[in-house]
Amino acid sequence: MDIDLPALLSEEDSFGVFLLVTVVLGGGAAWLAGRAIAGTWRPWWHLPLYMLILGAWVRFIHFALFGGTLVSLRFYAVDTIVCLILGALGFRLTRAAQMTRQYAWIYARRGLFGWRRLGEDEAPQGRDSG
Repeated sequence: MDIDLPALLSEEDSFGVFLLVTVVLGGGAAWLAGRAIAGTWRPWWHLPLYMLILGAWVRFIHFALFGGTLVSLRFYAVDTIVCLILGALGFRLTRAAQMTRQYAWIYARRGLFGWRRLGEDEAPQGRDSG
């Protein structure tokens, strides 16, 4: 079975249009929106609400600039999912930085997107059986 990924993701003639509009413009806006949501200490579930709106904006840009289909559930879903992924990455990176910077006496950084409580370096030990 031969799957054409560019045709699956975007109806435009050029995969570059998809990369420019959806990934670069929409994804960049989603990254900044995720950072802004985390930066104002809003909960994570605000992110999908904003990404639904941003997905519609990305679909409109495809329509207005490149003659794409305005109302297409499949392409709207692709645009929204790309925005949701990049927005979630921006949110999580910012939230991890916030937690470790603002509560440095409680939390330490664990990787790029996580944090841990200080003193939880090892897994909890079980009871001694002997």
